[in-house]
Amino acid sequence: MTTIKNYSPSLRKPKVFYGYWIIAATFLGAFMDSAAGYYAFSLFVKPLETAFGWSRGEIMLGWTARFLSVGLFSPFIGRLVDRYGARKIMAVGASIAGFGFIFLSQMSNLWHFYIGWIVLGFSMAATGLIPASAVVSNWFTKRRGIALGVMGIGFGAGGILSPLIGGYLIPTFGWSASYVALAPLMWILLPVALLVIKTRPADMGLYPDGMAAPETAAEDKAKTLLLTSKEATLKMAFATPTFWLIAVSFLLGSFGESSVTQSQVPHLQDIGFPIARAASTLAIVGIWSSIGKFIFGWFCDWMPPKYARAIGLGSLLTATTMLINVRPTSHPALLWGYATIQGFGIGSWLPAMSMLISTTFGLTSYGAIVGMLALAQSIGVGTGPLLAARLYDTTGSYYGAFNITLALLVLAITAIVATRRPKLV
Repeated sequence: MTTIKNYSPSLRKPKVFYGYWIIAATFLGAFMDSAAGYYAFSLFVKPLETAFGWSRGEIMLGWTARFLSVGLFSPFIGRLVDRYGARKIMAVGASIAGFGFIFLSQMSNLWHFYIGWIVLGFSMAATGLIPASAVVSNWFTKRRGIALGVMGIGFGAGGILSPLIGGYLIPTFGWSASYVALAPLMWILLPVALLVIKTRPADMGLYPDGMAAPETAAEDKAKTLLLTSKEATLKMAFATPTFWLIAVSFLLGSFGESSVTQSQVPHLQDIGFPIARAASTLAIVGIWSSIGKFIFGWFCDWMPPKYARAIGLGSLLTATTMLINVRPTSHPALLWGYATIQGFGIGSWLPAMSMLISTTFGLTSYGAIVGMLALAQSIGVGTGPLLAARLYDTTGSYYGAFNITLALLVLAITAIVATRRPKLV
């Protein structure tokens, strides 16, 4: 964590705390990342199946390649953010991501598809969770949970574009032109990162939370240090059972959440819903994911983050049970209820993960630690939809995958509740 003596206070306090601009910039990055790289993926499943004759398992292997790429590069990105700051890292990632979508638009073979998503995995690791949460955590102390929640709303809000992409762009212009249309979404981040992002308040001679005096900053630092007995390095975190319980919980929880979220559009189409209705359901998931991130950010400011995450995982468990029982003849409230509760539960991951790390291990090696947890999470996110697709190819339905999700979510809840604050030595 940056010490008080490293601050060089400005002579004039800005009228608007610059941390709010940081939230706006990282919100935009989260929005673009999720709209183009998360929610849009499943909308291309049937068009690519039709265009190339690829199986759903083969297509979902691209999703796995994307998230395994995110996971493998996340520890590296985290160390770069800790050492060099987030601004240049995010700018480079945004540049590469745009070209990744251009590459996908020109593909003609399955291996092109995989290469494109591996590149996008690396680039989105550089624009997403790690740099965004590190920057926001540095700029806010008192209300860090809510700040992270507001920033994280962008990850859910990206789903709002699903009806536009799935209901208009792809049917009207085809899959290739639609991939091209996703490139500018990422390039918008390039000037934003270079002009707005400042990794720490000290970079501008400011203090966290807009504090004006070194004495106030010192008092706030003292309160923050009460949350952790010691600032942990990555090696120290590795030596604690707490780190591994958190990692296991996020791996299992993300496996179940992503297998359901990425399978819901083709599943609903398979059982008789039109694409527009299926895509709008995905949009509702995104909207409630945004709302959930704010609410769970608030939760994390007044309850232990592990309990906030447990509530989120319980919501996912409930939503999956509801989806299993949805039929075209069901009352619409069941489908909308599923989407609402699923999105709300998804909203828990970012505030809970960020707050678990900062309050348990501190901020000195935040990027490296969150990078390793992002690796565990990415393995779950990447393999969940692949297993669901493989089971679909074998059985002709997604119900087997949904039942596996229920079991894994129970284990994820058990693991996160079992965590205890470690004594760091």
